[in-house]
Amino acid sequence: MSRQTLREHTRAVVTRRRDDVIALSHSLHAEPELAYEEHKSARKIADLVEASGFGVRRGAHGLDTAFEATAGTGDLVVALTAEYDALPGIGHACGHNVNGAAAVTAALALAPVADELGLTVKLLGTPAEEYGGGKVDLLKAGAFDDVAAAMMVHAAPADAVGMTSLAIGSWKVSYTGRAAHAAAMPHRGVNAADAMLVAQVAISAYRQQMIPDGVVHGVVTHAGDAPNVIPAHVTADYDCRAATAEDLAELQARIRACFEAGAHATGAELALEAVGNDYADLRQDLALSAAYRAAAAGLGRVIDDTPSSLRAGSTDMGNVSHVVPTIHPSIGYDCGDTIMHNPEFTRYGTSAGADRAVLDGGLAMAWTALTLATDEEQRTRLLTRLAQRRRASHPGGLLTP
Repeated sequence: MSRQTLREHTRAVVTRRRDDVIALSHSLHAEPELAYEEHKSARKIADLVEASGFGVRRGAHGLDTAFEATAGTGDLVVALTAEYDALPGIGHACGHNVNGAAAVTAALALAPVADELGLTVKLLGTPAEEYGGGKVDLLKAGAFDDVAAAMMVHAAPADAVGMTSLAIGSWKVSYTGRAAHAAAMPHRGVNAADAMLVAQVAISAYRQQMIPDGVVHGVVTHAGDAPNVIPAHVTADYDCRAATAEDLAELQARIRACFEAGAHATGAELALEAVGNDYADLRQDLALSAAYRAAAAGLGRVIDDTPSSLRAGSTDMGNVSHVVPTIHPSIGYDCGDTIMHNPEFTRYGTSAGADRAVLDGGLAMAWTALTLATDEEQRTRLLTRLAQRRRASHPGGLLTP
């Protein structure tokens, strides 16, 4: 079949499966689940694609709420990453029901033509994007070792291609001091709250010399229980973000020193616990992005290339992009004046615009995969990159594309 005929064939599949994938998106939205707890969500997707003829491995790569579903036997393995975790208290305020359902749409569209194209379609259920980094876990476990290209779309207020993201590392911070009566014998206490205060002042003072695009933000989660007791235990959650993984390491070293200053100044003991995996910055493949842009335009999508649209928050797809040629465009729909991670954004997740984003995002990814498979130059490039990665033997590492 010609590329155009293949496009029309995949479009017909999406039209035929429209009700199924939209029902999936709405079902994920109705039952939001948090990171590493997405048992129902993973099962819903795995059941749907298994019934559609995919070979499915549940609990894949050591993660209970991950899965791997494959169709086709070609040497060009394209991974479609399905996200489905939600945010505490506000549900799918980042649109992961749309993200996951769009990946399923692409997989269903490609499956019937996979062998003709020399493709293996790999749908990966990737838990815990919001907290922990399921894609990093899967990367370390080898889920991407045979993958030549990886892609997903992300719900957003507008379509954009070629965005980047900030690298991020998260810590749980705790200081342990010694309680004492705040009036009768304050000199016998070690004030953990003062340790946190010193650290916060040090961080604030450092902001003037902070590396460009460095961001530090946090909240104190416990700071004592009574005003007449010297606080013995203080806890906080802090994030560090930077433009690159290398800058993140530099920033974390400086912020760690700020927390250590609080301990030195007060005599409190400091404990820093990393939360999940550090996320690398997102590096999107130019050729894949061009193919997706053309596919989205063919569906009537309008791409927003204003600078504000090209900087995302942080995503564990960044780690994948350091190893595998990757795209992570946004798929837009009307959400009023709100933005992601706002409870108002959740309301729009089952709107007509969100439903269209599921279908268009899935079909645009399917057409992107068609281009990769039928363009000999791109196919050769991707398979050569894969062979080079295998020879380098750095599973889970951050290799520059």
